[in-house]
Amino acid sequence: MNKHNPLDNVRIVLSHTSHPGNIGAAARAMKTMGLGTLYLVNPKSFPDPAAIARATGALDVLERARVCSSLDEALHGTVLAVACTARSRDLAHETLTAREAAPVLLEHGLQGPVALLFGTEMSGLTNEETGKCQLLAHIPTNPDYSSLNLGAAVQVMAYELRTALPEAAATDAKVRPLASFEDVEFFYQRLEQILVETEFLDPAQPKRLMARLRRMFARARLEAQELNILQGMLTALRK
Repeated sequence: MNKHNPLDNVRIVLSHTSHPGNIGAAARAMKTMGLGTLYLVNPKSFPDPAAIARATGALDVLERARVCSSLDEALHGTVLAVACTARSRDLAHETLTAREAAPVLLEHGLQGPVALLFGTEMSGLTNEETGKCQLLAHIPTNPDYSSLNLGAAVQVMAYELRTALPEAAATDAKVRPLASFEDVEFFYQRLEQILVETEFLDPAQPKRLMARLRRMFARARLEAQELNILQGMLTALRK
């Protein structure tokens, strides 16, 4: 990892993209701002000539793009994931503007891989998808017409990352060692299982308990050592 270029550790993740041309547009938007890592979760059509046509000069980004069968696969190994969403949500995670979110991503990009997640063109991200992220980001737009094309949204966020780069590259501050995505997800799985076993959670009527717990721990942005403590607590409770 190049310590002085955290952009190398930023993944752009597109989930269930329906129009391949938008994948090409996203790749071009990424390359203009120095981003090169693209993950695609179950795209409707890829590879596709429409993606190639829209990715003028950025075919290398498309060629390196990784197609994943699940969001968990796309986020594997990341230490921070930010979901880009325009919709207000009940039980939403902490929400930042695009300009506020960019330096946070780069700060943790000095530590390890981070992800910026975008949803499908028609409906955006599901609550389950945003629940796998620690933060939400939104692009301030005209409230009377807030619709942004996927490629345009990627361009705006990539620009904000590029703008925040000089300050991030110059910092010598130590970054909190956050737990990896897969370790946090494993913790949630164990937690839910033990809550069911102790009858604190009724699997037939779970309501939104796990969503609330995810939001609570997302605010904390668990460090690796903190997660180890919580895992140890779960092991003791099971005994």
